[in-house]
Amino acid sequence: MPAGGPVGSAGGGPEPADITELIPLVRRVVAARVPDRATVDDLVQETLTRVLAAAGRIEPGMLEPYAIVTARNVVASLWRDQDRDRRNQHRVVDLRPSEALDEELLANEDRTAVGEALARLTDRERATLLAHEVSGQDTRSLAAELGSTAGAVAAQLNRSRARLRVEYLLAAEHAEPPTDRCRPVLLALSGGDRRRQAEVDAARHLLECDFCAQISGPLIDRGRWRTDVVRVPVTADADVVAARQAVREVAARIGFSATDQTAIATAVSEVTRNVVKFADNGEVEIDTLDEPRRGVRVVVRDAGPGIPDVEQAMRDGYSTYEGLGLGLPGARRLMDEFAIESEVGRGTTVTMTKWVGVR
Repeated sequence: MPAGGPVGSAGGGPEPADITELIPLVRRVVAARVPDRATVDDLVQETLTRVLAAAGRIEPGMLEPYAIVTARNVVASLWRDQDRDRRNQHRVVDLRPSEALDEELLANEDRTAVGEALARLTDRERATLLAHEVSGQDTRSLAAELGSTAGAVAAQLNRSRARLRVEYLLAAEHAEPPTDRCRPVLLALSGGDRRRQAEVDAARHLLECDFCAQISGPLIDRGRWRTDVVRVPVTADADVVAARQAVREVAARIGFSATDQTAIATAVSEVTRNVVKFADNGEVEIDTLDEPRRGVRVVVRDAGPGIPDVEQAMRDGYSTYEGLGLGLPGARRLMDEFAIESEVGRGTTVTMTKWVGVR
């Protein structure tokens, strides 16, 4: 996210100006993977074009993650094309199919992927889904046949659709998830289940798993992520400034004093700077709270090396780099609530809360 503040608005999709502000972020993602500058420029333009085309479907707060995933997919497509050209370079004849044949091939591949996805559902899931979606049978008559209720059948259909979307993407990519954590995360994203997304720590998993980051784009589009949450991807020093500005704006909006705004922004700066220093990438998530009183909750997560000794890291005076000198202990004192979870080799999550009017 650029230093000008969070992209997008709570009232609708992003404006073209917001898309333009994504250029530095997209360029960093592409340039880290592609050495040729001219190619980087082309891929950045392609990424922004795709993001702009999907702008109406992107929920506020999800624009930056969507742009990152799209940039990665554009680069991956380039690699696949280059590999195919390299393997076919020795051929004398041009084996590239005509446009009509290519369209037919894609249609056949799509039908095959749908068939494979349906086959991965249970017999009951498949029969109920086809009866409802293809034959047009309503949930009440389906419930009578199944000895259930219309509400239960509707819930089952929603779960089946979510699973079908995931299995279709996997079949279309001819791939299987690399870990046991992947499929639950993808299902939670596909179903838009916020509680389940939190249980499986979906946001952090997307930072850790390149496979899920690449394949989850269509699922994130459909997933009903909260629109009042501000998310700031963190990969460089400029993102620390963006996170600080974003949390200050949220704090001002819900009634924090100027002093408290500075305290919150400083705590976020200290913790976020650790992400830039020790991890390849991370994310700051800013959420407003209404119960038990008004407040702001900030979650800073990364997929870095983790902290071997959390207790030592929380002692005053402990620091592994020259920052503002506050470190994690200072950030804890600036906030009303502070929690840290870290696992070596998997990363760190810091959760901080500040309440309006609490001294």
